[in-house]
Order: sequence, then structure tokens, then C-alpha cells
Amino acid sequence: MAKITFDGIEVEVPDGTTILNAARKIGGGVVPPAMCYYTPLKGSGGKCRACLVRVAAGSAKDPRPMPKLVASCITPVQDGMVVENTTSQQVLDVRKGIVEMLLINHPLDCPVCDQAGECDLQNFAFEHGVSTTRYEEERRTFEKIDIGPYVQLHMTRCILCYRCVYTADQLTDGRVHGVLGRGDASEIGTYIDKIIDNDFSGNVIDVCPVGALTDKTFRFKQRVWFTKPMSAHRECSHEKCNGHVTLWYKGKDVMRVTARKDEYGEVKEWICNECRFDKKETADWVLEGPAHVDRSSVISQGHYELPVVNPQIIADLPESTIRDLQQNPPLKLGGLNG
Repeated sequence: MAKITFDGIEVEVPDGTTILNAARKIGGGVVPPAMCYYTPLKGSGGKCRACLVRVAAGSAKDPRPMPKLVASCITPVQDGMVVENTTSQQVLDVRKGIVEMLLINHPLDCPVCDQAGECDLQNFAFEHGVSTTRYEEERRTFEKIDIGPYVQLHMTRCILCYRCVYTADQLTDGRVHGVLGRGDASEIGTYIDKIIDNDFSGNVIDVCPVGALTDKTFRFKQRVWFTKPMSAHRECSHEKCNGHVTLWYKGKDVMRVTARKDEYGEVKEWICNECRFDKKETADWVLEGPAHVDRSSVISQGHYELPVVNPQIIADLPESTIRDLQQNPPLKLGGLNG
């Protein structure tokens, strides 16, 4: 085990843990942003530099600071390490520059992008970006290509995080897409114009942090903040699919199906294309209840998830009030009805 101090908070983690995951153990606002790192994908991380932090002390044995900022997603902890993230002005200034670099070629088409409202780049720019840009050159553009019936590719929005490549490489037996070209000409594409048609191709939509890969079946149909996400499951016949999903409702209609994500926007268990694209009737699923969405997310503006009131904590709450809440609950009662 190794003890490190992250933004003045001491935490003990297993040896080999990265600085980013050590920060996630603390949680809250001290956690660095991550645009390319994805816990379930081996080899991910170290490409976007969004998670740069300052190591003020390398370890207890060698307390010298590291000479440059390091990517927290690929840097392992050392016992006695002291790390600065939000407490370092240098880190915050560099992070503004990272946002500026990511937005150099990114089109300003959030109003028509299906990813709007759940876009990691939007959140990153809002938290660490600036309102102006120094870039005056023409933005890069790419020829549109068709990569299949389910996934829409918008290469102009891509930040080359490689998540979709790792997903296809590690989840399927025959990856047909990857990064083509070099430098400013690099792009996600398919080899010899093949289409992505494997049973798990839809997962590249979930891992994409921007609107470069979107769901064709959901395209332009609804804004996510007008939908109601519900957790659901079904017995899926595919051996690699767990059948646990999030259904996105508009009224009584299921607008789309996605894999469940954790608080850091990462999918822990993949789902197959049958669950994602073919099962869009409520009768196909066993509903579990509203999916939790962080209050900071624009999706939470629908107020679909009721706040929890625990009568055991509220002193002298009348029994008649508890009974009224149970019969016609404006609130969700902790300890009584869930």
C-alpha cells in the first residue's frame, strides 16, 4: 500500500494505482478531468493531457518534485508522493491551454449535436476553458464516410482519444476501424471503406467523449435533457452481454438504449447491439427505477429523480405526514419506500 497526499488530502491506495484513480478514491472536485482515459480499456490514457497534475514530492525516499507536469492517468503512485491539482495555479493555467488545443479544430455545432448535454468536452470547456480563442486559421475538415447502419461518424468533432479503437480492439474479434494518417491529417476511419457491423459496435458510441460517434437511430430525435433515463435489465442470450441498460424515455416511448455508466461517465459492463438497437419497447425490459444523474448535469433539470427524505433523521415528523407522503409522495422516503 502507498500513502499519497492529493490536494492536501491523504489517501492510501494499493501499489501500482495511478494518480487519477487515487484521486477518484477521494472523489469530489479534486478529481482531474479525463478525456481519453477509460478504466475498462487497457492501454487507454496519456493522449489528451487533460489530467495533468503537479507532483510536488516524488516519494518519501526521493522528495524532489518532478520537473514537469505529469499525466495522472498513466503515472503510478509512490509512497509519500505529494500531488497538486486544483491547488496548483500552474496546473489550472495549463489546463486552459489544453482546452484551447482541443477546441482548435472542433466545430461549434453544439446546437445540432446529439452529444450536447452529455458531452465531456462541453463540461471540460465550461470548467476550465476561456470565452475567447486565439486561433485564426481555417478549421480542418474531412470527407464524410459511412461506417455502418447504426453509428454516425463526424470526424470534424473527433479529438483522437482512441477510446473507440481500444473498445473495438478489445471487445470484438475483428476490428475494422482505426486511426488513419498522421499529424493534422489523422482521422478515425475504416480500412478500405468497410462498415462496422459486429455485435458490439454500438459501444463505441458510449465511450466517445464528444459527438464524433453518435447513434443513427437517435439522431436528431430528442434532446437528452428532455428525456427520462430509467435503469432496466433483461435476460440477454448473448454470452458477453449483461443486459443491464439505461432506457431514455420521452413520454411512453423509448428513444434510445445505452449501457450504464458510473459517476465518471465510464461503462463498466458492455451491451450488445440487440439490446441497444432492437429492444425499444417497455415490454422488452424489467424496469428498476430512475437512473441516477449527477445534479451538476443538465439532464437533471427534468427533476425526474425525487430527493430523499429520511423520517428517522427528521425530528418529530408527525405520523400523519409520513402516511400522507407514503400515499401521495412528493418526495422519496428513505428507509420507508426505498
